[in-house]
Amino acid sequence: MRSLAFVTQKGGSGKSTLASSVAVVAKEQGERACLVDLDPQATLMQWAKARGADDVPVVASSATKLPALMEALERKGFTLAILDTPGAEGAASLAAMKAAELCIIPSRPSMFDLWASAYTRATLKGAGGEYVFLLNQCPPAQQSARVEEGVKALEELGGLLAPLVQSRVDYQEAGRRGLGVTEVNASSPAAEEMRALWTSLRRRLVKLKAKGAVKKAA
Repeated sequence: MRSLAFVTQKGGSGKSTLASSVAVVAKEQGERACLVDLDPQATLMQWAKARGADDVPVVASSATKLPALMEALERKGFTLAILDTPGAEGAASLAAMKAAELCIIPSRPSMFDLWASAYTRATLKGAGGEYVFLLNQCPPAQQSARVEEGVKALEELGGLLAPLVQSRVDYQEAGRRGLGVTEVNASSPAAEEMRALWTSLRRRLVKLKAKGAVKKAA
């Protein structure tokens, strides 16, 4: 079973929205995906209630229960676990960082968010976790200077995931209805962004698996 975690020491970066839409895309492309909600606000649990279907199940967990839960999900045949974390430093975020093969650090293109991303990166490096940055909720093209500054800052800190995700109404609508953006409008720009994002994440997971195999052989 492959595993991803959306982590950052700041709220409002869009972790739950991204996690739910990525899980739906992965399901549409043949994965048995499960969402793990480690956030006390239980945003994904509320999303699951609105969805009213168990094709993308959501399971609540705590830091202490997470290792056993991950083992149980793998035994049940899930091929992908996506972990959503609180927007603050703490045991739940650290547990997710240790459990996931790859951590995604989403950041809005603002200095406060970029500073928080740098702090999350330092925590991940200390925990020995693999990570990549994602620029989320990017403003319209007429404000591209702010996005360019964000891209530059995150590239200096480490890898930056493609594509950049724009601020779009479809994401809010999907969350409200318990859907992924690909289910709201399959041909929308938001849907294309999420498909491209899952493709990038899947490629990185494959590379990490190959890297691990080489280390094991050595």
